[in-house]
Amino acid sequence: MVKRTLDRRSILTGLAATTLMPQVAKAEDVVDLSWTDLLPEGETAVPNVLQGFIDHETAPLSSQQPASSGVRTDWNGQIIRLPGFIVPIDQRDTGVVAFILVPFVGACVHVPPPPANQLVFVTTKEPYASEGLYEPVHVTGMFGVSSISTHLADIGYALSANKIAPYRG
Repeated sequence: MVKRTLDRRSILTGLAATTLMPQVAKAEDVVDLSWTDLLPEGETAVPNVLQGFIDHETAPLSSQQPASSGVRTDWNGQIIRLPGFIVPIDQRDTGVVAFILVPFVGACVHVPPPPANQLVFVTTKEPYASEGLYEPVHVTGMFGVSSISTHLADIGYALSANKIAPYRG
């Protein structure tokens, strides 16, 4: 009788482990990216606008967004995690469902907005209860190259978020 219970436990433990294995594999498959990873291959210099150095006296009008030097396709269709700041685009009663993820506070409001290869359009099925403009977050989800135009800027990437979490340094 005891042996039978141990066998049953072994089977249940094995089934539980097998069921959880894909979740572990999924967690390991997440690619952590930084904003410089989104720059075209071979481009190592971060544009001044991304370093927070904006010359407000000579900055072009907001409609004159700097041209993007290209986008990277390396992570198309992959699950990635990227930190950034929220600029809400579509807000519902329970939270934001679409936003631009930007690399620094002030992006898309300051003149000029960052180039398209430094902006990510994020959508989520579950509204995220954002604390407001420029909330720092980590966003995880399916990533890809996209060409989206909003009233704020042209955007070079899109991310379908399955997890949005407050950024914790």
